[in-house]
Order: sequence, then C-alpha cells, then structure tokens
Amino acid sequence: MSEHLLLIEMIERMSVAATLAFILSQTSVFRRLINQRNTWQDAVLLTVFFGLVGIVGTYAGIPVNDAIANSRVIGVMAAGLIGGRLMGVSAGIIAGGHRYLLGGFTAFSCALANICEGLLAGMIYRLYPGRPIPWWLALAAGMLGEIIQMGIILLTAHPYNLARELVGQIALPMIVSNSLGLAIFMIIIKTAMDAQEKISAEQSHKALDIANKTLPYLRRGLNAQSAGETVQIILAAAGYDAVAITDKEGVLAFVGAESSHHAPPASNSLTTVTRQVLATGQMQIARDKETIGCQHAGCRLTSAIIVPLKCADRVIGALKLYYTRSNRVGQSDIVFAAGLAHLFSTQLELTEIDRQAKLAARAKMKALHAQINPHFLFNTLNTITSLVRTKPDLARELLLKLSAIFRYTLHKNGQNITIDEELAQVKAYLSIEQARHGEKLLASEDIKPGLGHYRIPSLSIQPLIENAIKHGLQPKPEGGSIFLKVTDYGQTIEISVADDGVGMDLTAHNPLEHPSGESIGLINVHERLYSQYGDNYGLQLASQPGHGTTITLRLPKCASDEGEDCA
Repeated sequence: MSEHLLLIEMIERMSVAATLAFILSQTSVFRRLINQRNTWQDAVLLTVFFGLVGIVGTYAGIPVNDAIANSRVIGVMAAGLIGGRLMGVSAGIIAGGHRYLLGGFTAFSCALANICEGLLAGMIYRLYPGRPIPWWLALAAGMLGEIIQMGIILLTAHPYNLARELVGQIALPMIVSNSLGLAIFMIIIKTAMDAQEKISAEQSHKALDIANKTLPYLRRGLNAQSAGETVQIILAAAGYDAVAITDKEGVLAFVGAESSHHAPPASNSLTTVTRQVLATGQMQIARDKETIGCQHAGCRLTSAIIVPLKCADRVIGALKLYYTRSNRVGQSDIVFAAGLAHLFSTQLELTEIDRQAKLAARAKMKALHAQINPHFLFNTLNTITSLVRTKPDLARELLLKLSAIFRYTLHKNGQNITIDEELAQVKAYLSIEQARHGEKLLASEDIKPGLGHYRIPSLSIQPLIENAIKHGLQPKPEGGSIFLKVTDYGQTIEISVADDGVGMDLTAHNPLEHPSGESIGLINVHERLYSQYGDNYGLQLASQPGHGTTITLRLPKCASDEGEDCA
C-alpha cells in the first residue's frame, strides 16, 4: 500500500480514538480527574481505559509487512498528557504488552516505544499540571513520540533491512495521522473541561446569589421560619419542581409540587432517602419514585438530590431538590446542590459561632456585674451601719432604698436597661450617699431630653458616681460636688461624671491602663462597654491633681437589648 493511501486509511480509522475521547469526557471519573478529586481507584480505571484505547488502536491498525500501522500511541500519550508519567507509562505497558503478545519482528520495538511515549507525555504534563494540554503541544508531542518510535524500530528490530523498509512505508502516515489524532483527542477533552467549568461557574454563581438572598434568614439559625423563606427563594430562582429543608427530626419547610402531603403541618415525616442522608452525612441521588421512598401512593416526585446540611461536621438537616420526571438529576444539579449546601452550612456554622460568642460575652458581663454588686453593697452597708445608732430613722429609710435598688438590680442582672432606668438607680444611690455626707456632697445634673429610651448596660453609671465620691471627694476635707451630664452626639451618647475633688496625675498612674484593686468598678464598666460595643466605646479619664476628675462614658444609640439596631 502506498504512503498516500495508508495515510488516508489511518486518518479514517482515527475516528475511533475521537469517539472514545468523547465517551471518556462524559464520565464521572473524568470529571473527578479534571477537578483534581480523583481517587486511586479512579486512576486505575483511567489507566486501564487509556490502555484499552491503545489496544483498540492496534486492532484498528493496518497490516504492513508483518507489522501493523496503528494509532496505539493516541491512547498511550493521551494517558500521560492527562494523568502524568505514572498513568502514561502504565497505559504504555498495557497497550505495548498487548502488542508484544501479538508477535512479529517489531513486537518488542513497539512495546518499548509505547512505554517511552507514555513517559514522554507524562513529562510534558508536568509543564501544565492541572490544566489541559494545548492542541498544538499535543500535536508536537504526537509527532515527537512517533519519531521516537520509528527510531526505536530502526535500533531494535531485526532484520534491519525489513525494519528500514517498514519505517520508510509507515513513518510519514503514522506521524501525521497519529499526531493529528492526539491533537483532536485533547481538543475534545479540553472542550469537555471548558463546558464543565462553565457549568460549574454558572451553578456557583446561582448558588452564591441564592445564598446572599437567604443570608438574613439563616442568620437566625435553622428553624421553620428561616427554612420557609429559604425554600421559597430557591424554588423561584433554581427551576426545581419542589424544594424542602429538614432538620434531624422532620420537614421544616416544603414548597412546590406535592406540597399538599409533604409540607407541614400535613406531614413532617422524612422520606427513606432523606433518613439515609441524615444518617451517613453523604449526598444521595434518587432517580425514581421508589428510591425517594415517599409513602403517598399518588406522589409525582420521581427524582431528587438530597444533600446534608452540617454545622462543625455535625449533620443538622438536609436540603432536598425535587423533579417530577424520572432520571432528571444531572451533573449541573449535583454541582449546584453541593455548592448551595456548603454555603448554607457555612452560614449556619457562622450563626452558631456568633451565638456562642454572644453567650460567652453575656456570661463575661454577668461575671463582671457580679463583681460590682458586692462592692456596692459593702460600701452602702458601711454607710447605713454608721447611721444605725445616731439616726435610726434615716438608716431605716436608707435600707428601704437599698432593698429597692437590689430588687431591681437582681431582676435586671446582666441586661441592658434604658438610660432612664439606670438614672433612677443612680439617684437612689446618690440619696444614700448624700444622707451620709450631708452638705459635703452636692450633686447636679444636665440630661439631654429624648435620650432616656436608649439602652445601656445595667450598673454602668453608678460605679462612676461611687468612684468620684470615694477617690475624688472623700479625701477632700470640705467635700465637693458632682456633676452628671448626658449629651447627644448624633449616633453616640456621652455620659460624663465630673467632680471637683483632689484629682490625680494620669501620667503617673491611669487606673484604666494599670488597674488596681481600688479601680475594679471603673475597669468592669470599661470592659463591659468594650466587650459589647467594640473598641470605639468605653471610658475616658481626664484629671489633674487639685482640679478634679471627669470620667466620660461613650456608647452608641441602641434601642434594643441585643444591640442589633444601634445607630
């Protein structure tokens, strides 16, 4: 057969390799390979597949002088270009070993050449790890691989004159047709990879859009209300016939087809496949009604994909996407469902972390609050004790005021209260202290109207008053005055307690920067404000020896106890 006719014949038979490339590109094993998530079992399957492609290339070859002009190299080098050296060499051993068993004076030469070609392709793969090899590089690799094969035949096949004659006949047809076949093979693979990436990108974009819309609801945690809003958004955006979300116990929300018997309160029982997902934590695909396991005889839901929702690796529920047609779940649904479930799980986990952080912050504030109460009680009881013998009626009145303060304090322990409620406690405390110090303690105030409904951590102002009396005025023989001011600064409220007492040298010792046992009240207030509102809020000190002290408390305008609607 002339070189011209042999070339045409080999190009015609090259369609077999192209067909096999297309079949490979549609398999789940190949999709895992291109996503770099293949297991060793996948690697073995792909190696065998490429080896079989090489064997098919042998059988599709054309006998020439006790040898075969073949396209075996396409399968072998494709293995190396897609999977690396180990896969290329292994496919070369499979295809080349088969060729060796067929016999002929080029049997050993062809087997050795296939192994070398697989190694060559694997080395080229290292230039593009995780990326498809360009067609022009595959074309050049195929040409180089076949040139190497012709050289090995000339070096190892005997008798030499037959080897030279064979190479003269098959070299050009095999170099041209097989390099073109390898290039076409890689183009088909790259096209499949690009299509898969496009699907993944589109589904990821859709999943992100849905996750963004559902974020305000899932921030509340996984419950019937948040699940109900979420499934409505998914149904409207994703085109499924029905959508459901469950927890570990039952269906939280269900919308779409067959909601009459799937949605609560009509039913909250879990289907068979859902229970499997909750038990194993693995995605399940139902391609028919029987696999779904709905007990309702007329249910039209015949295919579904169910993915687990997790929080800290713990399964807490499931997301279910349904079709009313059998075998409807495709690769795009798998990509979408897995991505959406991952985003939902992340949202729910962040919500749980935020909830735990708030609980920890509240526990810390309650602990700090508990340190303030005994301090206040100790000082007040000392005041009352000093009056029991000299002024029993006044002592009795002060005890009533103290009991009223503590009843309120115990009821509101660790909570945020209104500024008006806090000021009521402050006035009760001041009345106790004024009863003790008499004319040596004067108090005045300037409170901006309209701020009383905003929230403040309980027992935030009283420790400032106590500090001013104890450390500012008591060391001053003639006593002094306290001025309480509440000011509106737009989105911030400032509450200042100023005294004209002995003052202090803040450069030598600032109690907020270097706490001591005498400044526990100030430190606790400062830490509670910092913990709840952030580092822009807390206490500020201004003082000079002999000129008094001003303590300023800054906090945002918050109208709720949770602090979520702060200005």
